[in-house]
Order: sequence, then structure tokens, then C-alpha cells
Amino acid sequence: MTASSRRASPCMKRKSRQPASRWTPGLKKLKAISIRQPWAWLVVNGYKDIENRTWFTKLRGPVLIHAGANTEDLQPEVKKYIERKLKVTHLPDAFQIGGIIGIVTTADCVERHHSRWFNGLFGWVLADARRLPFKVCKGQLNFFKPDV
Repeated sequence: MTASSRRASPCMKRKSRQPASRWTPGLKKLKAISIRQPWAWLVVNGYKDIENRTWFTKLRGPVLIHAGANTEDLQPEVKKYIERKLKVTHLPDAFQIGGIIGIVTTADCVERHHSRWFNGLFGWVLADARRLPFKVCKGQLNFFKPDV
């Protein structure tokens, strides 16, 4: 990742300026959720403050973010949409897939939200996003315990 890909867009400022975290033994005990790229990158870099899902969750607290191996959303038109409509620039040229890339706190689960990112039946309100050094692991549906 280049320095320019870590900078926030003047149009859409990052909500979190925290540096990348490091792996600690306690992190290995956390559950993870798999999110397709480039959305996972937007979450762990503090741009995306809502994760849209069709299901409600009571889980609150830290959750590892797994970048799914599906590359369907890595098409040029998706990147253009993110830059043009969502006003996020400086996206990286390549995204890590198939592993844990960060950690975020799930603060709430709502059916309505003012965030520009909300568009689902349920929105998980995210906070304290931080990048982690990439660790390869297989993703799963729903929350799962990663093998890291």
C-alpha cells in the first residue's frame, strides 16, 4: 500500500486516524466477519462507518475484519462509483483478499441511520477502525473464529 492510498480524501475525511495495530494474543480469540473488497478496505481505513446486512446482530465490541476472496466487487466501475458517488479517493491499486486485514468495534445494530453508507435492512454501526498486518485465513458466512 502506498502512502497516498492511506491518505484521506479532502472530500471524505477518515473517521479514524489511528495507525495500524499489531497482532496480540487476545486478538486471536475474537470473532471475525468476512467483507468483500473494496468494502473491507474502506471499513478498516475508517471511511465506511456502517456495514449493511440482512440480519440483526446483538454482538457488540471488537470484531476482526476478513477480506473475502470474492473479487466480484473489484471491477473498475465499482472503484469509479466509490470515487464519484461516495467521494472517496486514493483507493489502492490492489487489495488484499483471503485474510484478516483489520479490527473494528461494532457499536450498534440499527434499522435506520444517517450515514451515507447505510442502505440495508440492518446497519452495524462501526467505530475505532484499525488496520492489522495481513494474516491469511479462510472466511466463512456469519461471524466465525478465524484460524490465525
